[in-house]
Amino acid sequence: MGKGKIVLAMTGLMMALVISACDKPSINEPAPEPGDTAVAKIEDQTVWASDVRNEAVAQGLIGEGEPLDITSDLFRRMLEEVIDQKLLAREAVKNGLDKSIVAQRRLAAARERILGDMLVENTVDAAIDDNAVKNLYDEQLKLAKQSEEIRARLIMTRTREEGEAIIKQLQAGSMFEALAMEKSTDQATRFNGGDMGYFTTDVMPAAYKGVLANAKPGQIAGPIEIDGGFAILKVEDRRQEQPLSLDEARPQILRFLTYDQVRILLTKLRDKADVKMLVKDSDFGVGAEQEPASAAKEAVMASEATSDAASASAAAAPR
Repeated sequence: MGKGKIVLAMTGLMMALVISACDKPSINEPAPEPGDTAVAKIEDQTVWASDVRNEAVAQGLIGEGEPLDITSDLFRRMLEEVIDQKLLAREAVKNGLDKSIVAQRRLAAARERILGDMLVENTVDAAIDDNAVKNLYDEQLKLAKQSEEIRARLIMTRTREEGEAIIKQLQAGSMFEALAMEKSTDQATRFNGGDMGYFTTDVMPAAYKGVLANAKPGQIAGPIEIDGGFAILKVEDRRQEQPLSLDEARPQILRFLTYDQVRILLTKLRDKADVKMLVKDSDFGVGAEQEPASAAKEAVMASEATSDAASASAAAAPR
């Protein structure tokens, strides 16, 4: 290629880059978050990738802190919704709707809710880390009482006579798993060879407890009359109840720690504030169940989560 052609080619490339840069709106304002990307411009208002991600979080489509790929269909759909919201809001302001008392009260309520959520997030982030999760897990693991688990197989029959006939076949050397698939009426276990997995005695029918309490692996019992027919059981294994691992228990522990921090924060704020109720209990109706104050509500949620955390640290393996 001659020198003149090279110059012309370079000139053309530079012109294309200049034109492309002119077509793209310049963004003079700082990004609201580190590494944020401007994804749209509505006159003088910039829409950022973080705005789109926050909308997806608000709609429950992704989790808090979860990334949202800018090239995904979900991002594109959320971007269109954010643009529509901003266009509607701009038009409302042009029409003076933001000046009304109703609008001011709603905007104030939204502001308070957002600020409250941010305070809770900051408090929780400062108080909860991997050490807090591990400490609670270890504490609950020590307190938990582990039961014995039994793994058994089941064959259900409609009549005692059918059950006794199956017992004779088993005594003659027939495979329990094959007979379960062929003859059991229990659809939940039939195609697994009658396998019921591991369970503790507190969740089994009362009729099972007497025969399984001291049964050894390999032992067959039945037929036992229960609701819906007669059961033949084979004990496969006995073991101590297996606790969940730290990773398996983590979501429940985090939930408890979060509720606990919110409860502590609200209790402190209520103790310091001068809060006067201007309505009486009777105003809610005689005998009506009252809605608890938010601090009490959080305490109830924390109490429920405590049970979750305890069971998380010593619950049986999935059955």
